[in-house]
Amino acid sequence: MTQETKQEMVAMLPRLRRFAYALTGSTDLGDDLVQAACERALSRLDQWQKGTRLDSWMFRIMQTIWIDQMRAKKVRGHKIDLETAGDVAGEDGERAMEARLTLKRVRSAVEELPEEQRLVLTLVSIDGRSYKEAAQILDVPVGTITSRLARARRRLYEVAYETTANIAPIPSLEPNNG
Repeated sequence: MTQETKQEMVAMLPRLRRFAYALTGSTDLGDDLVQAACERALSRLDQWQKGTRLDSWMFRIMQTIWIDQMRAKKVRGHKIDLETAGDVAGEDGERAMEARLTLKRVRSAVEELPEEQRLVLTLVSIDGRSYKEAAQILDVPVGTITSRLARARRRLYEVAYETTANIAPIPSLEPNNG
């Protein structure tokens, strides 16, 4: 392994942690997932083709490990806990409480999203990936990324505002072709 490859792997650790948190819903489980992915990547570095994207390869390894873990835990009914994320601070008690309740509903909605939508939401909205990069990482067409992201965003919008009074109707998130 070259020094450049080592530096690139270390530099992507924060992004890998964010992705792992989105998969697991827990910082502890996420850190364990990052460690497992790094161990696997280092032990199989000969399989990575120099000149290709190391980060995409690492994300794919992480996703594969997570899928394997979920299949193993399916019998036990493992549940993702997004409550480990920090609280929202606010100066106004009423606004802070309202924000916390909304955040709790959105976290719960993120947890309930199908895994495909949750992964796309994380890659594009949290990690700042382009649709094309997300499509490459998940090995799906860009159109699939667009539709999954639109469905995930719509669901989160609905959850965030479902109990708020006097809210305007939900705008369409689909592109306007007319």
